[in-house]
Amino acid sequence: MPTGNKQRLRRGAIAAAVIATAAAIPAAQASSHREAPLIAADPAVDNTDVYAFTSPDRPDTVTLVANWFGLQEPNGGPNFYPWATDARYDLNIDADGDAVPDKTFRFTFKTDDRRGTKTFLYNNGPVTSINDDNLLFRQNYDLELVEGNKTTPLVRNGRAAPSNTGPASFPNFAAIRDQATAKIPGGGQVYVGPSEDSFFLDLRVFDLLYGGNLKEVNQDTLMGYNVNTIALQLPKTMLALKGDPKRNPVIGVWSDTEKRTLKLDPGKATSQGNFVQVSRLGNPLVNEVVSSAAIKDAFNGLEPVNDAKVQALLDRVNDPELARLIQQIYGIPAPKTPRADLVEIFLTGITTKAGGPIKADLNSQLNNADVDPKRFQPSEMLRLNMSTPVTKEPNRLGVLGGDLQGFPNGRRLADDVVDIEIQAVEGAALTGKLVPALAKGDKVDKNNVRFGDKFPYVGLPSNRAINSN
Repeated sequence: MPTGNKQRLRRGAIAAAVIATAAAIPAAQASSHREAPLIAADPAVDNTDVYAFTSPDRPDTVTLVANWFGLQEPNGGPNFYPWATDARYDLNIDADGDAVPDKTFRFTFKTDDRRGTKTFLYNNGPVTSINDDNLLFRQNYDLELVEGNKTTPLVRNGRAAPSNTGPASFPNFAAIRDQATAKIPGGGQVYVGPSEDSFFLDLRVFDLLYGGNLKEVNQDTLMGYNVNTIALQLPKTMLALKGDPKRNPVIGVWSDTEKRTLKLDPGKATSQGNFVQVSRLGNPLVNEVVSSAAIKDAFNGLEPVNDAKVQALLDRVNDPELARLIQQIYGIPAPKTPRADLVEIFLTGITTKAGGPIKADLNSQLNNADVDPKRFQPSEMLRLNMSTPVTKEPNRLGVLGGDLQGFPNGRRLADDVVDIEIQAVEGAALTGKLVPALAKGDKVDKNNVRFGDKFPYVGLPSNRAINSN
C-alpha cells in the first residue's frame, strides 16, 4: 500500500482487519494435506501450502513458495516422492483483481530413471553432487511463463533436487540444494525439490477440538515430515500490474495442479485427454474447514473467478461451522450470523473500497491505482501488498501482533496462522478482544526446523524416520 495510506491506518483497525480476515479461514488441520477425498488418493499433485512475502535479504523481490505431496515419511523408499510427470504445477498471479491469472509460472516434469533391471536402489552410493553417477533416479523440469495466449520459456531441463534418502546417501544435502537452484531471466531464481514441511501446528483438533478441554496441545504434528517444494524469487516489477509496484503494489497468489486422465494397462499408465484442475490452494485452511465434505472435491476444481457464485461455500463463510463446534464443546458463544465481515475479507482482501465493515486498506487489488473496479471479481486467493516494508523483528502473529508484513498480508514461513485463526473464528474482530480461554492456542508457536536467511528459506528436508524423533 502507498506509504501515505499506511500511515493513516490506525493500529486498532488493522488488528480488527487481520482477525476478521483469518476468521474467514478457520483453524483446522495441516493447511491442505489430504483435505478432500479425491486428492487424498493422489498425493503427488496435492497442494499443501502457499507462501508469499517480500524477500528479507532482497527487498526488491518477492518470494513465492508452494508445497505439494504432504506427510512424506523421510525413509519411505524405495520410490520415495517424485513429481508427477503427467501434471502441470502452476503458481498464479492476479494483479488486476479480475480473478483470472495475469501470469502463470508453470512447471512440468520428466523422469530420467537409470535403474532399469539392475537395482531397486534410488542411488547406489554416496551422492556428492546433483550430477553424481551414483544418483540413479533423476527428474528434470521445464518452467514456462504463461500470459494469456503467450508462453515464454524461463528454464529448460532444470534439475530438481532428489529426495533425501538418508545421511549415508546424501552426506551434504545443502550442497545438492544449492546446485538445484537455477537463475531466471530478469533477475529471479528458482528451487525445485524437497524441504522440511514449513507448516507447524497440533493436528489433534480432530479429537473433539484438542481433547475437549485443550489438554491435547503442544505437539507439532508435522515435525519431521517433508514436502515437495517449488520456490520462486522474482522482481516485484515482474509481478505488479503494468510493471509498477509503486502504483500497483497488491498481487493475488494461488497455486493449482492440473492433470490428464490416465489410461491404465497392466504394468503401465498412459496420460491422455485434456488437462483438468485437480487441486488448488490460496489462503491456508480454506478447503479443510470452510468447505463441507460434499463440496471439497468441487472446490479443488473451482477456478477463483467462479468462487463468488458458489452459494454453498458462501453460506458456510456466513455461518462458520467451527464457531458452532467451539460453542458446543467449550461453551464459548459463537458470534452472531450472518458474518458479512467474513464474506468481504474472504473474497476481496482488506479494503475500504469494497464497502464492507472493516475500515482499513491493506491487501486488496482494489487498492492498486490502475485497477478498474468494474472488472474486479471477488475471489479466494492469498493477497500480498508488496510495498509493506520488511519487518526487522517479525512477529509470529503477523498483523495481529502489530507486524503489517505478516499474515494475512501475504504469508511468511514463520507466521503462526493457526493461533491467529483460533481467535478469529470466535469473532475477536467484533469485540476487539482475544478470547481468554483460547489465548494460548495450540502451543505450537514455531517450526521445529530453523528457516534459512537466504533463498529458498525453507528448511532442509529431514532424513530421519518419524518414529525416531
